[in-house]
Amino acid sequence: MTDSPLLASEQTCSDVFNDSNAPWILLTRLPKFGTRRRQSVLAQTAQLTDLLTMNPATLKAMGLLQETISGIHAWQDRDNSHPVFRAVAKTLSDCERLGIGIITWPDRRYPEALRHVHDAPLVLYTRGDQSLIQLDQIGMVGSRNATRAGLDHARRFAAELSSRDLLVTSGLALGIDGAAHAGALDSGYPTVAVIGCGLDRIYPAQHQRLGERVIEHGLLVSEYPPGTPARASHFPQRNRIISGLSRGVLVVEAGLKSGSLITARMALEQGREVFAIPGSVHSPVARGCHHLIKQGARLVETVDDILEELGTWWSMSSGQTEPGASGAQNALDLSSLDSREIAVFEALGYDPQSTDALGSATGLPADQLMQALLLLELQGLVNAAPGGYQRSA
Repeated sequence: MTDSPLLASEQTCSDVFNDSNAPWILLTRLPKFGTRRRQSVLAQTAQLTDLLTMNPATLKAMGLLQETISGIHAWQDRDNSHPVFRAVAKTLSDCERLGIGIITWPDRRYPEALRHVHDAPLVLYTRGDQSLIQLDQIGMVGSRNATRAGLDHARRFAAELSSRDLLVTSGLALGIDGAAHAGALDSGYPTVAVIGCGLDRIYPAQHQRLGERVIEHGLLVSEYPPGTPARASHFPQRNRIISGLSRGVLVVEAGLKSGSLITARMALEQGREVFAIPGSVHSPVARGCHHLIKQGARLVETVDDILEELGTWWSMSSGQTEPGASGAQNALDLSSLDSREIAVFEALGYDPQSTDALGSATGLPADQLMQALLLLELQGLVNAAPGGYQRSA
């Protein structure tokens, strides 16, 4: 004899109430129960889950709105027809089906660094190696419209920071974020990506494969349950988790209106260190970094600059780096270049120079100059930039 629909629903209801994660997921799914009301409640009671045993009159006296009280009342009555109850049940079911891990506020796995952040998420959803979330981390963020030099810096710094026992954490966005994750993974190290949507999807779509690599060799994190689409308002929220998980945040490239500056501001508010890599005074994606440096961020040229600020024990850790991995300018082997290419390379700086200026400096005809620039660009030593060409190594 098969179970009736009613019995099946009752079994589902029982499963939800027996799951220790359910009350915390419920608190994140209650309508009209955002950060401000949560803080107000915490000023009046020992912990948020106390709400789930209070009567409607007490809840109203605490300043909660009727929509919120209705959801709590449905929980108390085990009303599995209520939208909030159904949302909790679906979240638990989706996580089990998709292999998504759940870390709630009282869980011993909840990262201690994040726990002390204002408006820390009550629930974290994870895919990948969940143990990584407890490790010392460094946030790396920057422009989505990064220059070739900026992408190279992100990869190199991520590789060496990883080798010096700092887990690189970023937001999987296009540009600097993606380069940071790839730099760690390509060097054989894990990385943490915090995204602004449910873990059943990877955003942006262009980073589908990169996101899969993060899951395979690192950790994907979100505060949003499965099924949540990416929304603009989610990304500032995501940024507080990146900085909250990290000992410090490195801004590689950023314009003056970049979202990376929001992450840096949150890091400062959370008591984290902020680092910035300077760039050309002519580059719009360097202005945000220069602004941060003027405001007191540590100017970074090498990974050692970061390690000195965070604590000297990191620089003594295992994992010595290969030459050239730090992102600083090291001695370059130019033996494979001919005299014409060497002359052009030595005439270049890190600010863009026009072909007219390079022609005057080297004395080369235009056709030979362009051939030399092309060969240098193919070898990754030079890149085109607004206003001409500049060194990338």
